[in-house]
Amino acid sequence: MLNAEIAACCKKLRLSRNLVDNSETVEAAGFQEYLLELLKLEITHREQSRKDRLIKSANFYSLKSFGNFRFDEVKLPSGVTPEYLKQGTFIDEVKNLILYGNVGTGKTHLAIALGIEACRRGLKVGFYRTASLVNQLADARKAKNLSKILASIRKLDLLICDEWGYVPLDRDTAQLLFQVVSESYEKRSVILTTNLEFSRWIGIFYDEQMTAAIIDRLVHHSYLLLFDGPSNRVRDSLMRIQA
Repeated sequence: MLNAEIAACCKKLRLSRNLVDNSETVEAAGFQEYLLELLKLEITHREQSRKDRLIKSANFYSLKSFGNFRFDEVKLPSGVTPEYLKQGTFIDEVKNLILYGNVGTGKTHLAIALGIEACRRGLKVGFYRTASLVNQLADARKAKNLSKILASIRKLDLLICDEWGYVPLDRDTAQLLFQVVSESYEKRSVILTTNLEFSRWIGIFYDEQMTAAIIDRLVHHSYLLLFDGPSNRVRDSLMRIQA
């Protein structure tokens, strides 16, 4: 009965059910210490819930961590260390990361792991396969709702575009992607994963001026990470066969 009354009070005060559950387990020397411990637990619960919501809203298609990631197979530029990346310092500095290398070398794995760590720091992240982002932008424009998706991107601290350049674009969709890149310039960090060197980006956008403008905005304030190891998927498959 008492729990129900506490729950009702929590609901009115917009406190979580977690406080009700903790009210029976917290031990303290006095009333104030008991209340303080309950409030601390509620704050911890809210912070964790917010991080979980940020991870969910980022739309990662899978969850990856640094636990089984091999940094020794990535060529990092001077001054960039694994800790610098993990701590999200590049986001604080509004730096971009371009993850370049062959298919299956861990680019997406690292991009997702960095995105999840950013969410755990309380930052807003958006993860898109580039083709999907372009389709969403094109559909929104047709529905005269483009401003809404652009507004959601403006709220991000980190924008991740996976599989950049895997699908060629027409002029209209290229312009939409250019708009996203331009609006992100010096306002939020961008991570790209791609297997195309810059000289081949003209094959994505079919416009030399637009290609040059996009490269200029992305390369300025950016670090290039080279993934030149063997395909992890091929290696893992071979390991299973040999086992």
